[in-house]
Amino acid sequence: MSSDCPSTASGPRVRTAEELRAEVANLEGRLAEADKMALLGRLIASVVHEINTPIGSVFSNNQVAAKGLETLSRMLEEPAPPPKAQQIVKTLRSLSDVDRMACERISALIRSVRNFSRGDGERPAKAALQDVLANSIKLAETSFRNRIAIEAQLGPAECECYPSAMGQVFLNILVNAGQAIENDGRIQVKLAVEDGWAHAAITDNGQGIRPENCGCIFKEGFTTKPMGEGTGLGLSIARRIVEEKHQGRIWFESTVGVGTTFHVSVPVAGPVVKGEA
Repeated sequence: MSSDCPSTASGPRVRTAEELRAEVANLEGRLAEADKMALLGRLIASVVHEINTPIGSVFSNNQVAAKGLETLSRMLEEPAPPPKAQQIVKTLRSLSDVDRMACERISALIRSVRNFSRGDGERPAKAALQDVLANSIKLAETSFRNRIAIEAQLGPAECECYPSAMGQVFLNILVNAGQAIENDGRIQVKLAVEDGWAHAAITDNGQGIRPENCGCIFKEGFTTKPMGEGTGLGLSIARRIVEEKHQGRIWFESTVGVGTTFHVSVPVAGPVVKGEA
């Protein structure tokens, strides 16, 4: 059956290049956030383990302190307090110092997690990159279980950047460095400013990157880790954050059986924001 009415059906609307670019940018942002949360999730178990140790120390010391204070109270009721009372006071002071250090350790870990999980604004902000890197080191250390020593030389590096995103870059590199070390080992971290660029170098003495894998390191989905230990997104997102978001550079040098050094350089003045060039 035919109809004289004109058809009102039409094909799908063709999206403009600007709309497609916005969609890609949105997907990249969501992908980076997903990788960040996956990385944070893997670290949470390690952070809990690190917190359990000082918490156990605090509880144990609290029990000893309570018993000591009870004994001390009875002694001080005597006309001439015995010398043992002075010893109890000394012990309680020592336990108090241990508790203080344990609480400071817990507070530092909590601050690191909070700083890492905090999002960035739409524009870069002035930040102390040495503090961003130091927070990433604290978080990475929780997954190393004391088998890896980190030697850090962090010079002052005030720059305009996206601090949370840079923390994600450093943490990904540090965790990868630790996973490249099979047993005990060390990671050296250096940060300095030269000629208007903040440059970080993270060196491990792990197994190194095989030549056939060097061209794939920054590709999305590429990983040499066992199932469940990596998403294959960390370094590709790190490169996008450094090169596209900060207009910087990221590269590496590696020797099989010797180790790997990742370099990250970002301009101190910050990236040129679109529309302000």
